[in-house]
Amino acid sequence: MSVAAPKVRLRDLRRSFVLHGRTFEALDGVSLDITAGEFLAIVGPSGCGKTTMLRIVAGLDTQTHGTIEVVRAQPASRPVNSMVFQQESIFPWMTVRDNAAFGLKARGIGKRQRYAMVQPILERAGLAGFENALPYQLSGGMKQRVALARAFANDPEILLMDEPFAALDEQTKLILQGELLRIWEASGKTVLYVTHSIDEAITLADRVLVMSARPGRVKEIIDIAGIFSRPRDVAIVKSNPSYGELFARIWGELRNEVAAGANTIEQAA
Repeated sequence: MSVAAPKVRLRDLRRSFVLHGRTFEALDGVSLDITAGEFLAIVGPSGCGKTTMLRIVAGLDTQTHGTIEVVRAQPASRPVNSMVFQQESIFPWMTVRDNAAFGLKARGIGKRQRYAMVQPILERAGLAGFENALPYQLSGGMKQRVALARAFANDPEILLMDEPFAALDEQTKLILQGELLRIWEASGKTVLYVTHSIDEAITLADRVLVMSARPGRVKEIIDIAGIFSRPRDVAIVKSNPSYGELFARIWGELRNEVAAGANTIEQAA
């Protein structure tokens, strides 16, 4: 990737928690630069602080030590980030269209305008014809499409995604990975994507950040964009011999960390 000024700069990021009188370190000195328009996947063992780091960047949590710098390019009237969660996060009493337009409504945009703004995104997300459906009428995969559409419709500079497809079946996940790539490649958003799936990280990302067991540190950053160019097709990526080599390399970095993370959880219990 070409050298560019960072969109997000983390320096010596640390986060500790006190639980039952004991202090636990979730993050320990994470320093990282994320370029504007980059798709960064974050992998690591359970409990290594992946989601904590995402929540700090989102402003939903506060670091114990260190700094975060985000370079804004849009007016302050637009959100700097939007977050897509693993759990269902759409409103059950709202239609698909109103769920997708919720962020725009919160910004004071009128109904006619916000509906016009979300319609192309609903169509790109494969939700055309379901605009007036309620969430109970949708499958799990379609609900996640709505969450994606809402995040993109809000037009944030940074998209934060916390295992958004983890609860879906493999076939639905493959389809939504392709949809996400297609929408993201057209938008140029900066994405931080937490996943437990090495497969997903390779398929989607420009770079993969491998984190150590708790307390989370940067263990390795692996370039994917230099091997798989854009636009990217999920099936073609997985059939490429380099895919297997990258998978083995990332798993090699993770194997001992996963074992260490499991031991840490047992000791904490």
